[in-house]
Amino acid sequence: MSASVSEFAFELELCARLEGRREEIVARQLGASVADPGGRILDVVRVEPGPEFDERAAITSEAIPDAAIAADVGTGRARYWKDAFDCHPDRAQRAMECACEVGFFERELRNGRDYVLQTARYPDWYGRIVGIENKPDLERPGDLEAQLRTDVSLALVDEIVLATESYVTRAHLHRIPDEVGVWRVHRDADASSLEIEVVREPTRLPVDRPGIEPLESHPGRTEIDVVDADAKARARRRLAERAYGKGWRTYDFPDCGACRSDDSSGATLPDCAWKGRVVDARSECGPSCEGYDPRPSDADVDLEAERDRRTPWMARPEGTRRRQSGLDQFG
Repeated sequence: MSASVSEFAFELELCARLEGRREEIVARQLGASVADPGGRILDVVRVEPGPEFDERAAITSEAIPDAAIAADVGTGRARYWKDAFDCHPDRAQRAMECACEVGFFERELRNGRDYVLQTARYPDWYGRIVGIENKPDLERPGDLEAQLRTDVSLALVDEIVLATESYVTRAHLHRIPDEVGVWRVHRDADASSLEIEVVREPTRLPVDRPGIEPLESHPGRTEIDVVDADAKARARRRLAERAYGKGWRTYDFPDCGACRSDDSSGATLPDCAWKGRVVDARSECGPSCEGYDPRPSDADVDLEAERDRRTPWMARPEGTRRRQSGLDQFG
């Protein structure tokens, strides 16, 4: 089994376990950079609900564009959309259209112009955010140390944890920042049982203070960017919104007779009878696989309904869009 495939199965099974133990939003493969978008991807993100989580869940099941949240648009009076945004016009238009589509904005057409207002005040819906870096095999660490040092120095998430299947030695602990928590994950071969042993608790990171984001490394020096507290707060909001809209069930079930749905972990995962493990359909399934069976898969799974059933996320909320006087003609 290749390292990448092993990490894929490890990641899905860990997400299923985390989802089953707390009323949280669990998502995977989310960007966690500010100065260098896409420069750091967190394997797993856990978002704890805040005091107004129910109000957020009632608006939409999708992520709300951050530019729309930051726009000068309220709930009381419609504004011409171009006057409400402080960003590039193309980004503003995309955010406006998306916010209307997901139900965070209502749109009124006046003299050929789009006016918008919020369907609800943006709520205080998320609390602590935890990032988890998955590295099943610590003997193949890759850029692990640099990644974790970036997470600590930037302090975008409240806590950062390393999850591994390896036996964790003192040498391992010495190579990663003290602030990083460490979990050793024990799982059965069939994923029916997965237990988390806390080797070291994480230290709370200073998310409300400026952070340092390493950029490019050169011999003898590293380029950095100082990220102020306001920029971090906006990035945390984007991260929370993406986690809410995306979740962790972003995998496919291959169109192959060898694939079956495996719910032994508590969530339904794509299991290959020929390979004997969870598979990533996008990267390793298809006619080029020696075990490919052109018959349709017997997996009949509604992943959205499963997420709705198992988590506080709502698949199809009633929404907060209103029909008011003067707001009944939409462009």
